[in-house]
Amino acid sequence: MPPQDLGDNREEGTASVEFVATVPCLLLAILVAAQIAVAGQALWSAAVASRAGARAALVGRSAGAAARRALPGSLRDGAEVDADGKVTVRVRVPRLLPLLPALNVSAESALRQGGG
Repeated sequence: MPPQDLGDNREEGTASVEFVATVPCLLLAILVAAQIAVAGQALWSAAVASRAGARAALVGRSAGAAARRALPGSLRDGAEVDADGKVTVRVRVPRLLPLLPALNVSAESALRQGGG
């Protein structure tokens, strides 16, 4: 019977340990990417809402009401709309984890009649 090589047994299980150590890092990277995507969506929505408000103001309607209607329902609560000359929309970025700091994004738009 050939003698067993005990050196081979030391390598067993290292792939499992490496996998377990890698999983939290991967989850954190996915969470960060998702939070950045949510912040980008909030910024995009604020820009769309500010343009909608500016168009409404151009035709003599309420810029604030138009801007709020253009926001997704999840961003309307806590949104701030300022319609003095330029239409500025400020929204709170939804947090994926309550431990993350609060973040606001804003966008502004202004339209002029007869502009080219």
